[in-house]
Amino acid sequence: MKLFPYGHATHPQWRMAAGLALAQVRAQMALHGYASSPTLALLYITDHYAEQAQEILAHLGAELPEITDWSGTVGVGIASNNVEYFDEPALALMLCELPTDQYRVFSGVAPLGLGFEAHTALIHADANTPDVGELIEEMAQRTDSGYLFGGLSSSRSKMVQFAIGGDGNISGQGAASGVFSGGLSGVAFGPGISLVSRVTQGCLPVAKTHRVTAAENHVVATLDGEAALDVMLRDLHISLDQPQQALDVVRATLVGLVRTQDGGSGRGVADTAAVRQTGHFGNDVIVRHIIGLDPAQRGIAVAERLEAGMQLVFCQRNAQAAKADLIRVCAEIREELEPEELPVEAALALAASEAESAPHPARGIAGAVYVSCTGRGGAHFGGPSAELQIIRRALGDVPLVGFFAAGEIARNHLYGYTGVLTVFTANTGQ
Repeated sequence: MKLFPYGHATHPQWRMAAGLALAQVRAQMALHGYASSPTLALLYITDHYAEQAQEILAHLGAELPEITDWSGTVGVGIASNNVEYFDEPALALMLCELPTDQYRVFSGVAPLGLGFEAHTALIHADANTPDVGELIEEMAQRTDSGYLFGGLSSSRSKMVQFAIGGDGNISGQGAASGVFSGGLSGVAFGPGISLVSRVTQGCLPVAKTHRVTAAENHVVATLDGEAALDVMLRDLHISLDQPQQALDVVRATLVGLVRTQDGGSGRGVADTAAVRQTGHFGNDVIVRHIIGLDPAQRGIAVAERLEAGMQLVFCQRNAQAAKADLIRVCAEIREELEPEELPVEAALALAASEAESAPHPARGIAGAVYVSCTGRGGAHFGGPSAELQIIRRALGDVPLVGFFAAGEIARNHLYGYTGVLTVFTANTGQ
C-alpha cells in the first residue's frame, strides 16, 4: 500500500494555488512510501474558483499528464488534512494509485457502463437536479454493496463537477471537456478497492421518539395518534401564546427521521440517554428542517416526504455531541484497521508525537475523503479548521481531501448536518 500524494493551497490567483498544490504532490511522489504512478485525481475547489473550473482542470491535466482520470466538485468550503478553507479561493488535490480495472469515472452524460462491476462509489451530485434523492437510490442499487459516499455540490455561484475518464475525456461527453453541471458524477470502485466509511452526526434529541401515524407528502398530521403540533409544543416546552419565543425555539429545532424500511429493523432512533453520552445519533437517522406549522390542522411541515410508520424525534444541533461522535468514528476506523499486534515499525509510527507524526503506511490508510455539511466546519466546532484538527488528532496524520456539501451521501441516503469519512485502506491497489 502506498500513500496518496496530496496538496492544498489558497491564493487569490488560481494559478498560484495550483502551483503550490502541485509542488506538494510532486515532492511527496519523490518520497519513499508515496505513490509514484497515480492514475486517478480527486479535485475540490471553492466556489471562488467556480468560473475558472475549466481552466483549472486543463492546467492541472497538462501539468500531470500521467493522470488519466479526474473527479471532483465545488464547495463553499473544502477540506484537507488538518485544514479547511471557507469563503476563500482554494483548491485541494489528491492523487490515487489504483488498479485501472478496479474503478471507473462516470457522469450523467457518460453513465456507468454495464461491463463494470461496481462495489461502492464516490458520488458528487448537483442539488438542483430534479429527484436527486431518487437518482442516489438508483445508483446505490447498481453497486454490489449498496454503499455510496459523497455529497451535493455547494456554491454561491456556478455549480460544477469534474469528470474525465481514460483517454483525457469521458466518451460521449462532447464539449463538456470534463467540467459540467447537473446530475451525478463520481467514481465507481470495484471489489478490489478496500474502503472503510463511517457517518458522524451532531444532533441531540430533546425528547422521546414518536411514531408518525398520519402524514401526507411533507406534512405530519399526527404523532402517536395525537396532533403533531401539540406533541411538538409539549416536547419543546413552548406555547403559541408566546409566538416570538416559540418561533425562536422552533427555528433552532430539527427533526430526526428513520424511514419505514429502516425502522423495520427495530433499532430506530437511538436511546436519548445513550445519545447524550456518546453523541452517536445512529446512522439510520436523517436530520431535516422544520419548514412550516399549520395551527389550523395542528400539523408540522418537514423538508422530507413523510409516511405513516416512520419514527420521528425532535432534536437540536450540539457542538459537544458533534465532537464526541466525530472522535468515535475515527476511533472505529482505527480499531478496524489496526491489528491487535503491531510490527515494531508500525508501533513506532503510531506512537510518534504529533510533531513527529507524518502520513505513514503503517497506519493502514492510503488516503481519505471527508465530506461534511456546510453547517458544520470550524465555526461549529469552536474555531477555524477545528473539525479537521479533530480528525487529525483522532485518526492520525493521513492524506485527506474533501468538501463541505449541501447534503451528505452515505449508503443510499441523503443526510444533513453530518460528516462522511471514508478511507482507502492498506489493501487498496494490491
